Amino acid sequence: MATNYIWDAENAAPTCNINETTPLLSESGQASMSQKIGISQQTLVSTNGQKAEKLPQYLAGIAATLGALAAGMVLGWTSPAGENGINLVQNYNIPISPDQFSWIGSLTTLGAGAMCIPIGILTDLIGRKTAMLLMVVPFTIGWLLIILSNSVLMFYFGRFITGVSSGAFCVAAPLYTSEIAESEIRGTLGSYFQLMLTIGILISYILGTVLKNMITLSIISGIVPLIFFAVFFFMPETPVYYLKKGNEEAARKSLTRLRGNQYDIEVELQAHREALEEANRRSVSFAVMIKSRAVKKGFVIAYGLMLFQQMSGVNSIIFYSSDIFTKAGSSLPPGEASIIVGAVQVISVFLSTLVVDKLGRRILLLASIVVMFLMTLILGIYFYCINHTTAFDNLKWFAIIPLCVFLIMFSFGFGPIPWMMMPEIFAPEVKGIAGSSACLFNWLAAFVVTKFYTQMVDAVEPYGTFWIFSLFSIVGIVFVYFLVPETKGKTLDQIQRELNN
Repeated sequence: MATNYIWDAENAAPTCNINETTPLLSESGQASMSQKIGISQQTLVSTNGQKAEKLPQYLAGIAATLGALAAGMVLGWTSPAGENGINLVQNYNIPISPDQFSWIGSLTTLGAGAMCIPIGILTDLIGRKTAMLLMVVPFTIGWLLIILSNSVLMFYFGRFITGVSSGAFCVAAPLYTSEIAESEIRGTLGSYFQLMLTIGILISYILGTVLKNMITLSIISGIVPLIFFAVFFFMPETPVYYLKKGNEEAARKSLTRLRGNQYDIEVELQAHREALEEANRRSVSFAVMIKSRAVKKGFVIAYGLMLFQQMSGVNSIIFYSSDIFTKAGSSLPPGEASIIVGAVQVISVFLSTLVVDKLGRRILLLASIVVMFLMTLILGIYFYCINHTTAFDNLKWFAIIPLCVFLIMFSFGFGPIPWMMMPEIFAPEVKGIAGSSACLFNWLAAFVVTKFYTQMVDAVEPYGTFWIFSLFSIVGIVFVYFLVPETKGKTLDQIQRELNN
């Protein structure tokens, strides 16, 4: 069952929209179970008429996603480092070449990708809570290596190790929130992850600009995981994990803490038992399932969406926003411009959680990637004009507009929806392997973009780099239009039938 949890968590992590169905059961199966045991899918009401309390669930969800805040600070750390890591060179007195800085920026994504499968196994072996608490150890080791660095090699190891913990939280934290929450607020709790991730990125931008010292920024970044540990230590383990281990008494105590003493948890406990039993009954070997047309098409759709998500250039913008504004010659200081971009991202992620479940997947994907194509095209034109004409001499702040619009539309479409669609296009029997492989592929694509961004800029100039991103978006538009189905409002069985046609 470990691989199932790898998938379910990663489904929720980048999008912050936990699918409203139980991770272990199809929608049709869950509907029949709901009828059988009489549980409302919207609000949990016990047999004594008492509704479940929300506050304990919110507190546990916020505590868990403090790990996402720590991960966001890892992702945002490279932007205050300046163009080609100039601030690192000055603060640490270590010579760093542009190629070495690209490794410093990108090794985090490799570390995150390396944890996609192991963290799912670990959460099943020792528990979701314990696994997340354990990730504070590599977080601390990684930041200590960065804080005490006296060579580029120490930066490499520090960034890779902090990436390991960041990738682990991308899987484990959404898994935890999805298993502690009732259906009515599961989507909201799931949205906290991406929101806290973007807040962490913004905090790095702000601190880097205000402090102007990468060592101090690293020290503060290293303290955040310790704060997470101190807060999350007092939260309960998920009842689903206890049931998987056959410890019903512990599951009962966990649910009581999360729902309140006045709520009769027995009906919900039975629902979790039946979901686990159903998942075990439906277990089919991957070798058998991969032969079906629906699974093959699902892999094409999943990998295609992940490819175009990363090849749009989003992580280059997040990792190197300060560098981008420096090269743009913006009249705004690069640090301040990065803060504006980070703030826009936080706001747009928050707003996207309000509408992403209400509109169709295809229309949001198409609108998102069309606008992303236009914005990277405009950025390319802007950088070309900066180098070859005088058209933007009085508008050097202009670059911030297409960058902000790009991030807004990414947050509404290609940011969350590829992850949201993963559990919808795959049958439960293959979600584990499919999800973990999609997670790994996504981080590898992120590595390629972040590692070779500086080389691309050197080879084809910034304008050529953004035009390459826009070309990928053109292909992505065609891909979405012809190959990606609409899944909103359809049951898993309906989607599987359509994919089999």
